[in-house]
Amino acid sequence: MSSTDIYSGSPDKLVVQTITLADITASLRAGIADFRRVPQFGLFFSAVYVIGGFVMLRVGAGHVTWTLATSLGFPLIAPFAAAGLYEVSRRMEQDEPLDWGAVLGIVWNERTRQLPWLGAIIVIYFLFWTFLAHMIFALFMGLSTMTNITDSFEVFLTPNGIAMIVVELGIGAVLAFVLFSMTVISLPLVLHREVDFVTAMLTSMKAVRQNLFVMLIWASFIAVMSLLALLPWFLGLMVVLPILGHATWHLYRRVLA
Repeated sequence: MSSTDIYSGSPDKLVVQTITLADITASLRAGIADFRRVPQFGLFFSAVYVIGGFVMLRVGAGHVTWTLATSLGFPLIAPFAAAGLYEVSRRMEQDEPLDWGAVLGIVWNERTRQLPWLGAIIVIYFLFWTFLAHMIFALFMGLSTMTNITDSFEVFLTPNGIAMIVVELGIGAVLAFVLFSMTVISLPLVLHREVDFVTAMLTSMKAVRQNLFVMLIWASFIAVMSLLALLPWFLGLMVVLPILGHATWHLYRRVLA
C-alpha cells in the first residue's frame, strides 16, 4: 500500500465523538495487546526516548549549552517515534503486513509532511515554558542568598522556595495540559489523513474540550505512568511508552469518526 492510500480523508469530514472512561480502558487494553503482539517495534521506538534521556543526562550534565541543544532536538525527533507506534497499530487494525521497511518508510516520509511542524510547535512551547520558569524563579528567589543546589536543597525549603515550587508546579501543570490538548489527537491525525497541522491541533483541542473530564483522566494517567517509568533510569519507558503510544492511536480512532 502506498502512502497516498493511507492519508485519506479531509478536514470537513472530521467528526469529534463523545467518549467515556470505558473508551480509555478499551484503548489501553488495545495498546497492551498491540505491544504484546509485536513488542520488537515498541521496544525499537521507545528506545529513542530512553537513549535521548541518557544523552541529555550525560552530554548535557553541567553544560547549559549542551543541555539546551539536546532538549531542543528531542521534541523534533520524538514525534517521529510516536508516529512509528501509530503506524504499527494502524497496520494491525487494517490487517496489513508488518515489516520494518514499510513502517520505517512511512515514518521517513513524514519528514516532508505536517509532523515536523508539530515538532516545531512543541519546541517553541518548550522555549516559552523555559523562559517562564526562569522568570518565576527570579520573582521568588531573585533577592535570596543562593547556595549550590547540588550540595543543599535548603533554599527550596524557605517560604519563598516553597511558594515558588507551588507556583511552578501549578503553572507547569496547566501548560502541560494545554500542550497535551494540542497534540493528543493531532499527532496520529496528521499521520492518518491529509490534514494541515493547524487544523489537526484545532481538532485535537476541540476533542479535549468536548471530552474534558475523560481527557483529564487520560492526561493524568500518562503523566503518572511516565513519571514512574522514569525512576529506574528511564528503563520503565521501554514498556510504558509503547503501550501509551499504541493506546493513543486507538483512542484517536474512537474520538474521530
